[in-house]
Amino acid sequence: MNEGDSAPDFELVSHDGTTVKLSSFQGKKNVVLCFYPKNHLFACPSKKVFQMAEATIAAYPKIKERDAELFAISIDTVQAQKKFVEEYGVPYSHLSDTAKTVCKAYAGLNIAGLAKRSTFVIDRNGKVAKIFREISPERHGQEIITSLQNLK
Repeated sequence: MNEGDSAPDFELVSHDGTTVKLSSFQGKKNVVLCFYPKNHLFACPSKKVFQMAEATIAAYPKIKERDAELFAISIDTVQAQKKFVEEYGVPYSHLSDTAKTVCKAYAGLNIAGLAKRSTFVIDRNGKVAKIFREISPERHGQEIITSLQNLK
């Protein structure tokens, strides 16, 4: 997938049990999809995942101000997503892709079968406006805000 491509539609269940369909935002809002491997890995426990997400969490109010919805997506189950969001007070939805279809279509999978860490900014027309494949945890929230500011 490349910048300028149409974003493939999907339907995934959120940590709160609601279903999120990407195309429901078309013509209404920009969408930010943050893919990450898993909430808890042997070498990267949930606390470390949370610390890596802190810059994005801090930027979330400004992301919302840019008329955007943000979703984090991994192969974790809905229950694991719910536990993570509640434990760390994450303000945005975490979507469960246990079938790995959305992770494959967007981020691709690593050798362990987990989503590669990446972020996709999708404009309200359903086009991929920006792809971040190399993510700096400290700067990523501001990078997302800047990419949203650059949308026409």
